[in-house]
Amino acid sequence: MMTKEKIADALEEIATLLELKNENPFKIRAYQNAARSIEAFGASFSDLQNQETLEKIPGIGKAIAAKISELATTGGLKFLDELRAEFPSAILELFSIPGLGAKKIKALYEQLKISSIADLQAACESGRVAELPGFGETTQTKICNAIANRATHAGSFQFGEIAAEAEQLRSELAAHPDASQVSVAGSFRRRKEIVRDLDFIVASKSPESIAEFFCAHPLVEGLIARGPTKTSVRLKSGIQCDLRVVSNAEYPFALNYFTGSKEHNIVMRNRALHRGWTLNEYRLGPAPNIEKGRGDSPESPGGKRAAKHNAGRLRSIASTIPKINDETELYRALGLDFIPPELRENCGEFEAGENGKLPRLIELENLRGTFHCHTSASDGHNSLEEMVAAAQELGLEYIGIADHSRSSVQAHGLDAARLNVQRAQIRKLQSTLSDIHVFSGIECDILRDGSLDFDNEILAELDFVVASVHSTFNLGEAEMTKRVIRAISNPFVTMLAHPTGRLLLKREGYAIDIPAVLEAAAETGTWIELNAAPKRLDLDWRWWPLAKQKGVRCVINPDAHRTARLHDLWFGIGAARKGWLTKEDVMNCLPLAKIEAALNAKRRRQRK
Repeated sequence: MMTKEKIADALEEIATLLELKNENPFKIRAYQNAARSIEAFGASFSDLQNQETLEKIPGIGKAIAAKISELATTGGLKFLDELRAEFPSAILELFSIPGLGAKKIKALYEQLKISSIADLQAACESGRVAELPGFGETTQTKICNAIANRATHAGSFQFGEIAAEAEQLRSELAAHPDASQVSVAGSFRRRKEIVRDLDFIVASKSPESIAEFFCAHPLVEGLIARGPTKTSVRLKSGIQCDLRVVSNAEYPFALNYFTGSKEHNIVMRNRALHRGWTLNEYRLGPAPNIEKGRGDSPESPGGKRAAKHNAGRLRSIASTIPKINDETELYRALGLDFIPPELRENCGEFEAGENGKLPRLIELENLRGTFHCHTSASDGHNSLEEMVAAAQELGLEYIGIADHSRSSVQAHGLDAARLNVQRAQIRKLQSTLSDIHVFSGIECDILRDGSLDFDNEILAELDFVVASVHSTFNLGEAEMTKRVIRAISNPFVTMLAHPTGRLLLKREGYAIDIPAVLEAAAETGTWIELNAAPKRLDLDWRWWPLAKQKGVRCVINPDAHRTARLHDLWFGIGAARKGWLTKEDVMNCLPLAKIEAALNAKRRRQRK
């Protein structure tokens, strides 16, 4: 079925192909805008087939409405097929290489006949790309590095890319009448930002029926291997997915073992051995008899005495092994409090679990609001009213609107006049709302020298300011660190967004001294963002224990450019839990009455 998401993708593809043809920019923009409008369209599917209804949607004219209707009615579009026929099918892959836009791809195609990533790699290795006007050695090197980086990450997936599939499959396995317990284990359960495969653990007395259901699931693209208790398939997303069916008695051990990490499991096994037990993926039992009578023959008097002693010792050990029904009991048996899956990286969780010092990690329901949300005033896909309504549906007490500032030209950033208009719109909208507060802010570009895109007079009028680096990523570490610290030292900067600028599996973060930035954030009272967009999850979870130690406060923001992306807060919570954060560490767990005071704390502090 041709869903509205597929129709929006088709319109985006048309825009991309028109760019490659060097068509009129207004025509290209029309298709991009139409794609956004369709994504936000809330009516029934039959309305997508009705051209007259489509023409009433803002941003969709008569010609595009006819094409959408054709897509919705027939499942295809002659115009798109004709466009595709003008280019090799693999050429769209080139858009996945950072730094390559339509103009460069067009030049590569027309002048060097490059129509795939393999062609591009060969041309770079032979030096032909550097010879093209507008490219040069530096660009060629960057392209080579990007291709190499892409190959390195082959078989890796952003957590957010596969989360929907994993949760759907888990839910539908759990609904199976023969399944008594079901969980997704592995790095997914530990909420790692990069996942290489999925591990499903199912407790059942009918492994054959579970495996049959699993193999026939609509998300499964192909079978890799199938055995009595383990089945491996490849899902349509491309990720490998392993199913292990165990008994109810084996389930807590299998779940723990296959959740990992490897380093965590080693310590767990060693703790068991110190108690005279052995722990594996199926059971907790007595350790193997390693005493062999100290050199005596089993038939000798000494050997018989040793065997008798060991048998008695094993019976004694076996009698002390507690019955394990779940993971909590397993950890308790090993002298530990239950360790949440997110912390199982052998990074201090055992010491904390032994001494009753594991934190009560943040939960999604602890969030009372969020900041750093975009609207169609800059590069967002939804209006102010739509973003606020979506936040209301999530039950948030407040939402902060932070569109891009004027230097983000590619994002249609706001100048001072447009920012004032938006502030007035927010005030007008707020007068109609009683159950949510809308804060007016800006995502303000940090310029190369660390100054900000707007002067303090403008920033002082806003409720909050998000400072971000969006350009000149190639500075050295010392210069980039100085740049960011200068920006967050401004009394009107509330928070630093996506502090390393990384895009997972696509772009490494820029060089920056994070401990120095955290030190400056602690000194100035600047919040550090945990950007919940699954392509970022920045600041990385590995830095949050240090940030917490320094007294730096976290703010979990979705960086939402459309209403659906507000749900990315869930990914942010997973990363925060992995960083040992509690609700006391996260600013947007504060209720509205307290967050307003917190937003002004830095400004008051600087005035003293």
